[in-house]
Amino acid sequence: MESDRAVIGMLILVLLIVGSNFVMYAIARGAAKGDDARWMGALRDSLRKPLDSSSNKPMDELRKRVEELEKSRKEEG
Repeated sequence: MESDRAVIGMLILVLLIVGSNFVMYAIARGAAKGDDARWMGALRDSLRKPLDSSSNKPMDELRKRVEELEKSRKEEG
């Protein structure tokens, strides 16, 4: 009798976890697919941008040149 209650309790717990994960997935997918999804791009850009440190400063000129080339490629295409 008690083992049946434990199994039912665990089943309810698993269903709650799966249901909440599905709801959170739907919310995140709706936010990302919406028209105002600029926060995703900003997050991606912030993760790509390296941290400012003395070892990265020599690469700034190259990074700027690459950005200029990407902008010119987008304008042409």
